[in-house]
Amino acid sequence: MKRITFLTDFGTKDGYVAQMKGVASSITDARLLDITHEVAPHNIREGAFILWATAPFFPVGTVHVVVVDPGVGMERKGLVITTKKQILVGPDNGILLPTAHLLGDFVVYEITNPKYMIHPLSRTFHGRDIFAPVAAYIAKGIPFGEIGTKTAHFVDLQFSLGEHRGDRIVGKVMYVDRFGNLITNIPSDILPKDVEQKKITVISGDYRWEHLPFVSSYGFVKPGEVLLTIGSNHFLEISVNQGNAAQTLMIKEDAEVQLFFS
Repeated sequence: MKRITFLTDFGTKDGYVAQMKGVASSITDARLLDITHEVAPHNIREGAFILWATAPFFPVGTVHVVVVDPGVGMERKGLVITTKKQILVGPDNGILLPTAHLLGDFVVYEITNPKYMIHPLSRTFHGRDIFAPVAAYIAKGIPFGEIGTKTAHFVDLQFSLGEHRGDRIVGKVMYVDRFGNLITNIPSDILPKDVEQKKITVISGDYRWEHLPFVSSYGFVKPGEVLLTIGSNHFLEISVNQGNAAQTLMIKEDAEVQLFFS
């Protein structure tokens, strides 16, 4: 069965998500699934990270509709990106590209054929009038070349990874989840093999935390204690057991993080 997912910053108070699903369901009987609609408004990078972390768990052939689109109604293009396994539909603002790079062998099409759009076309809701119907027609089997034209000109966005710099590992906070966990871009495979036996100092901005414990899960420290662990995305997390690390440590997305080991 074909599947279409939706990822937006629309929230669930209004009818915007339902309108997109209504359009899609009038074109195809594909299964419609939500990734999230709670991306922080206009936060392209956050939406990109959530898609990047989530898409690999969906079956081959899934079509992902992603609408975090502060440039709606302007000159930015609409894109369909085919990859080795899945298809991505959304605005040309970089939000689709980390996942395209991750899934591999991608080809980018600019959406150009008005036949596969809803008319009259709203200048403020391309999620409903362009991206949802295009995704539905793709799920129905319409060829990509019928929907648009190949392009080599698009906004690229790639996630950098933490790295060794001399006596430290340097990275940054990529994402703060709803629990306040600080998910960094430091992959588990660059940490010392005996990291659980190390004394770890973390520096971020003007703040310094000595001897933070590295544990396999949150419950290995007392409630309220700060910890380091490897999260489900295989990146280093800074967390507080049963608390909010972002609030406790006053660290935000994009903050630099330095790790020292002794």
